[in-house]
Amino acid sequence: MTTAVDTCVLLDLLLREPGRHEAAKAALRRAAASGSLIVGEVVYAELMPHFRDADELDRVLAMAEIRFVPSSTASAAAAGKAWHAYRRRGGPRERVIADFLVGGHALLHADCLLTRDGRFYRTCFGDLQVVHP
Repeated sequence: MTTAVDTCVLLDLLLREPGRHEAAKAALRRAAASGSLIVGEVVYAELMPHFRDADELDRVLAMAEIRFVPSSTASAAAAGKAWHAYRRRGGPRERVIADFLVGGHALLHADCLLTRDGRFYRTCFGDLQVVHP
Protein backbone atom coordinates (compact mmCIF):
# COMPACT_ATOMS: atom_id res chain seq x y z
CA MET A 1 0.00 0.00 0.00
CA THR A 2 1.26 3.47 -0.89
CA THR A 3 0.44 6.28 1.52
CA ALA A 4 0.67 9.93 0.50
CA VAL A 5 1.59 12.05 3.52
CA ASP A 6 0.13 15.53 4.02
CA THR A 7 2.31 18.42 5.19
CA CYS A 8 0.48 18.80 8.51
CA VAL A 9 1.46 15.29 9.64
CA LEU A 10 5.12 15.80 8.76
CA LEU A 11 5.21 19.19 10.47
CA ASP A 12 3.62 17.69 13.60
CA LEU A 13 6.56 15.29 13.65
CA LEU A 14 9.34 17.68 12.65
CA LEU A 15 8.22 20.56 14.87
CA ARG A 16 7.38 18.21 17.74
CA GLU A 17 3.90 19.68 18.05
CA PRO A 18 2.59 19.02 21.58
CA GLY A 19 -0.21 16.48 21.57
CA ARG A 20 0.38 15.66 17.92
CA HIS A 21 4.01 14.57 17.65
CA GLU A 22 3.52 11.06 19.02
CA ALA A 23 0.36 10.47 16.99
CA ALA A 24 2.13 11.53 13.79
CA LYS A 25 5.11 9.32 14.59
CA ALA A 26 2.90 6.28 15.25
CA ALA A 27 0.80 6.89 12.14
CA LEU A 28 3.88 7.17 9.94
CA ARG A 29 5.29 3.97 11.40
CA ARG A 30 2.02 2.11 10.73
CA ALA A 31 1.85 3.44 7.17
CA ALA A 32 5.49 2.55 6.48
CA ALA A 33 4.95 -0.95 7.86
CA SER A 34 2.12 -1.50 5.37
CA GLY A 35 3.92 -0.13 2.30
CA SER A 36 5.62 2.97 0.98
CA LEU A 37 5.33 6.66 1.85
CA ILE A 38 5.26 9.44 -0.74
CA VAL A 39 4.94 13.22 -1.06
CA GLY A 40 4.32 15.41 -4.08
CA GLU A 41 5.35 18.93 -5.08
CA VAL A 42 3.01 20.80 -2.75
CA VAL A 43 4.08 18.94 0.38
CA TYR A 44 7.75 19.22 -0.61
CA ALA A 45 7.37 22.98 -1.18
CA GLU A 46 5.52 23.48 2.11
CA LEU A 47 8.26 21.60 3.99
CA MET A 48 11.14 23.47 2.33
CA PRO A 49 11.08 26.58 4.58
CA HIS A 50 11.92 24.35 7.56
CA PHE A 51 15.26 23.25 6.07
CA ARG A 52 18.52 24.96 5.08
CA ASP A 53 18.33 23.70 1.52
CA ALA A 54 16.85 21.01 -0.71
CA ASP A 55 19.72 18.63 0.04
CA GLU A 56 18.88 18.66 3.74
CA LEU A 57 15.18 18.10 3.05
CA ASP A 58 16.04 15.27 0.64
CA ARG A 59 18.22 13.62 3.31
CA VAL A 60 15.47 13.83 5.92
CA LEU A 61 12.89 12.40 3.54
CA ALA A 62 15.28 9.61 2.55
CA MET A 63 15.97 8.78 6.22
CA ALA A 64 12.22 8.55 6.78
CA GLU A 65 11.91 6.43 3.63
CA ILE A 66 9.56 8.96 2.06
CA ARG A 67 9.86 9.20 -1.72
CA PHE A 68 9.09 12.23 -3.84
CA VAL A 69 6.62 11.27 -6.57
CA PRO A 70 5.81 14.00 -9.09
CA SER A 71 2.24 14.80 -9.96
CA SER A 72 0.74 13.91 -13.31
CA THR A 73 -1.62 15.79 -15.57
CA ALA A 74 -4.35 13.38 -14.43
CA SER A 75 -3.81 14.28 -10.76
CA ALA A 76 -3.73 18.01 -11.59
CA ALA A 77 -6.97 17.59 -13.55
CA ALA A 78 -8.60 15.76 -10.60
CA ALA A 79 -7.50 18.62 -8.33
CA GLY A 80 -8.96 21.21 -10.69
CA LYS A 81 -12.28 19.39 -10.97
CA ALA A 82 -12.54 19.00 -7.19
CA TRP A 83 -11.65 22.68 -6.64
CA HIS A 84 -14.26 23.76 -9.19
CA ALA A 85 -16.96 21.61 -7.56
CA TYR A 86 -15.99 22.95 -4.13
CA ARG A 87 -16.28 26.57 -5.26
CA ARG A 88 -19.59 25.90 -7.04
CA ARG A 89 -20.96 24.49 -3.75
CA GLY A 90 -20.01 27.77 -2.10
CA GLY A 91 -16.81 26.59 -0.45
CA PRO A 92 -14.91 29.53 1.08
CA ARG A 93 -11.75 30.81 -0.52
CA GLU A 94 -9.75 29.87 2.59
CA ARG A 95 -9.11 26.57 0.78
CA VAL A 96 -6.47 27.20 -1.85
CA ILE A 97 -5.65 25.12 -4.90
CA ALA A 98 -2.64 23.62 -3.07
CA ASP A 99 -5.02 21.66 -0.82
CA PHE A 100 -6.70 20.23 -3.89
CA LEU A 101 -3.37 19.39 -5.53
CA VAL A 102 -2.46 17.33 -2.43
CA GLY A 103 -5.76 15.48 -2.74
CA GLY A 104 -5.45 14.93 -6.48
CA HIS A 105 -1.89 13.65 -6.05
CA ALA A 106 -2.95 11.20 -3.35
CA LEU A 107 -5.97 10.05 -5.35
CA LEU A 108 -3.93 9.19 -8.45
CA HIS A 109 -0.52 8.26 -7.02
CA ALA A 110 -1.32 6.55 -3.70
CA ASP A 111 -3.81 4.24 -2.06
CA CYS A 112 -4.57 6.64 0.79
CA LEU A 113 -3.72 10.03 2.30
CA LEU A 114 -2.41 10.41 5.84
CA THR A 115 -3.71 13.78 7.05
CA ARG A 116 -5.25 15.57 10.01
CA ASP A 117 -7.65 17.21 7.58
CA GLY A 118 -9.73 14.13 6.85
CA ARG A 119 -13.14 15.79 6.75
CA PHE A 120 -12.09 18.14 3.95
CA TYR A 121 -10.45 15.43 1.84
CA ARG A 122 -13.34 12.98 2.32
CA THR A 123 -15.80 15.67 1.21
CA CYS A 124 -13.85 16.86 -1.83
CA PHE A 125 -12.31 13.53 -2.90
CA GLY A 126 -14.97 10.93 -2.13
CA ASP A 127 -12.98 8.05 -3.64
CA LEU A 128 -9.85 8.85 -1.64
CA GLN A 129 -9.16 6.70 1.40
CA VAL A 130 -8.16 9.02 4.25
CA VAL A 131 -6.18 7.96 7.31
CA HIS A 132 -6.04 10.16 10.42
CA PRO A 133 -3.02 10.01 12.74
